[in-house]
Amino acid sequence: MSEMILALILFVIMYVLLLKFADYRWIIALCMAGVFLVLGILPWDKALGAINWNVIMMIAGTMIVVELFIESRMPVRMAEVLLKIVPNVKWAVVALSLFAGIISAFVDNVATVLMVAPVGLAVARQLDTNPVPVIISIAVSSNLQGAATLVGDTTSILLGSYANLSFNDFFWFQGRPGICLAVEVGALLTIPVLLFLFRKETGKVDSNVKTVVTDHVPTVLMLGVVVCLIIASQFEHKPELTNGMICCGMALVGMVYEFIRTRNKDSFLGPIKNLDYKTLLLLCGLFMVIEGITEAGVIEAAAQMFVTLGGGSKLKIYILIVAVSVVLSAFIDNIPYVATMLPVVTGISAIFGIEPYLFDFGLLIGATLGGNLTPVGASANITGIGILQKEGYEVSTKDFMRIGVPFTLVAALSGSLVIWLLWA
Repeated sequence: MSEMILALILFVIMYVLLLKFADYRWIIALCMAGVFLVLGILPWDKALGAINWNVIMMIAGTMIVVELFIESRMPVRMAEVLLKIVPNVKWAVVALSLFAGIISAFVDNVATVLMVAPVGLAVARQLDTNPVPVIISIAVSSNLQGAATLVGDTTSILLGSYANLSFNDFFWFQGRPGICLAVEVGALLTIPVLLFLFRKETGKVDSNVKTVVTDHVPTVLMLGVVVCLIIASQFEHKPELTNGMICCGMALVGMVYEFIRTRNKDSFLGPIKNLDYKTLLLLCGLFMVIEGITEAGVIEAAAQMFVTLGGGSKLKIYILIVAVSVVLSAFIDNIPYVATMLPVVTGISAIFGIEPYLFDFGLLIGATLGGNLTPVGASANITGIGILQKEGYEVSTKDFMRIGVPFTLVAALSGSLVIWLLWA
């Protein structure tokens, strides 16, 4: 019992530090993993095994492919083509938001905002309208759709690896729709919300397709990642690192291609240098700490607490998981939260004697969408606001929540309801 209390105290200290010192999260997580090892809470022989290398490889490979895809300018051209078919600003915002959502189902949310936001700014300038709500809409939409596919967000990759879900399982799983349907229902129901919020923006859109894409190989690689993950999903007894090897393999092909095309070694090494190492190291530290608190019995105790608070009712516990995830993710990073909660919801499912997918999907819906409640709840929101501030626009919390709150409530309620009806 004393070891469990000590592990819990250390975990809480780590979380407080993660919130307080956001720029040093990776250092904090790795240092706490070291403390767990020194104190014997996590056995030394389980340290490296606690790290999910498939997740690390998937994220790293996808980051490189996405960077090459962005540099090809294809996403910007796609957005310009999309704007040519909309009648006015109101529908332009909806189109850009949905487009950002679709892109973010396969590309990191921050990268999506970086791709689509400049188009939104250009539209706002052309029509002399305030770009703040436009960029906010793009950001919150990208957060929503990240949960739709295995490669859409880090949290999706975490769930896929932990629950052993393939790329196809996000679409169709055990004879019924997977989490993708719930996400898309939520996305469709946000359209009326956006149309209402932008009901006065009826100015005409005059968009020209200006961007020229001369290199289509990064687009092929991006599609190749998706296709190969789908093919790999058909094999039940594939090696554990299959998905990670696919993503890293495609990244390597892209890097070699860039070197051959430019004859410049920086073209080969550039994507590696630009990798988000801090996120990768943060995850390594978290994996070890979570293994430590699992060894100490903290996860099992947390699962039992949820069951007690829910009064033994599966519906009450499901609502509790979704609601707590939405609220907490509005203020804390959803990556460590989801990484921590996945073992907890698995423990809850074991107590009920059911498979964990109902609670897994509810957790992901809540954690992914909760970040849209506040300006600091998701990296995509911070990125969007940073772009606006760089352009000289101030974004208040009220400005953000005017769009984020109704967007989140509609998408979270509808998405979690779909999951309950399909999986309860």
